Amino acid sequence: MARFAPRATRIARASADARTELGAVVRLATPVILVQVGMVLMGAVDTMMLGRVSETDLAAGSIGNALSIAVIWSFIGILLAIDPMAAQAFGAGDHRRIRRVLCRGAGMAVLLSIPATLIVLGLDRALPLTGQPRAIVEPASAYLRGIGPGVIAFLLFMCLRQTLQAMSIVRPALIAIGVANVFNAIANWALIFGHLGFPALGVRGSAYATSGSRWVMLIVVAAFGWRHLRRYVGGWKWSWLRPAALRPFLFVGVPIAVQVSLEVSVFSFAAVLIGRLGEAQLSGHQVAISLASISFMVPLGFAGAATTRVGNAIGRRDPVGARRSALVCLGLGAGVMVAFGLVFFSLPELLARVFSDVPAVISAAAALIPIAGLFQVADGLQVAAAGVLRGAADTRFPAAVALVGYWVIGMPAGAWLTFERGLGPSGVWWGLTFGLVFVAIFLAFRVRWRLWRSGAVGLLPAEVVEDD
Repeated sequence: MARFAPRATRIARASADARTELGAVVRLATPVILVQVGMVLMGAVDTMMLGRVSETDLAAGSIGNALSIAVIWSFIGILLAIDPMAAQAFGAGDHRRIRRVLCRGAGMAVLLSIPATLIVLGLDRALPLTGQPRAIVEPASAYLRGIGPGVIAFLLFMCLRQTLQAMSIVRPALIAIGVANVFNAIANWALIFGHLGFPALGVRGSAYATSGSRWVMLIVVAAFGWRHLRRYVGGWKWSWLRPAALRPFLFVGVPIAVQVSLEVSVFSFAAVLIGRLGEAQLSGHQVAISLASISFMVPLGFAGAATTRVGNAIGRRDPVGARRSALVCLGLGAGVMVAFGLVFFSLPELLARVFSDVPAVISAAAALIPIAGLFQVADGLQVAAAGVLRGAADTRFPAAVALVGYWVIGMPAGAWLTFERGLGPSGVWWGLTFGLVFVAIFLAFRVRWRLWRSGAVGLLPAEVVEDD
């Protein structure tokens, strides 16, 4: 009878459903955003404190952090397969499948931490090959050595956090991030500057503080999330770590890992290119990227909510609900970045002064912050669209688009504008902008095709989720 209802009644019903979905997304996304902002805030505190030491320490921390994050997030990308798998299982009320997803995810986190840690510790040997100034190579190497012990804790934290988030449980992660930020700030203050009886370690102290805060994150999220997780941790089977049993993470997670690594590594490579221009330029880039990263956490939170809401809807076989969640999250992701972009355009120098008091660094950062304000709109749309597609278990197309957008268009354009056209760091940032616009457009069209036109909303195939 619904199709015979007056048009005004149908519109009113659709509007009410949209408002209900908006409320649900905001309630889920708000703590997720706070978690994301808290994670970036730890890096921002590192930047602010190192910026008070010297340009060399700030530049060394910047390049060390950029390289280590590129490696770690490449491995975390595989664990993000937990998102659609656990979300669809929760939507279907299949708690047995959630248990398998969590236990396999934890096993994968431990296995992946071994190569991830070894690569991070070995990056110091590659630093001289990147063309960085000699003054920052040794402190950056010390930073990488200090980051290594926290890699396994970070991967296990992400495993627990994504499982809880797929069930719309975000309070434990929020508490963990809050406690870790307090620990990180105190540890940075003590270890960088030499307070509380500790020696002044500079950039090396910042790395130790970051590693310690990741262990704090893991311990706190496990403690506060235990009452939700304990029903899923029993009945462990070593057979779950056989290659055939880990197929779900390869089927869904490898394309996510490719997409994430392509995106993270392009920003890391941008730091490498800018580092060749000098310490002040690299420090200014770090200030600007820190600001952009903080604002990016808001649409990233909406992307996490999109994965959960779309995945839950698909799990209960509700394509209309999945489409409604997608529209709400896409609108929020792009809209909030318009607001941030206006702030970045209006107050570049003031924002730069929050992170550094060195005139050359402030000047370099102020030139980049308005460009960040422009590319953020595309960044907000693309990350929200990627979240929607992840909830629909569509992970291969976004990986292909990321390859073209970031590495075929964005980075070559940025390198050409920087070194051939003489635009300096701004050239790299304009190249990133071109790549992000390309990715945003194609992912938005993919969402439309996947949820509205293909007739397949993304339920994971049976061979991926069935028991051993």
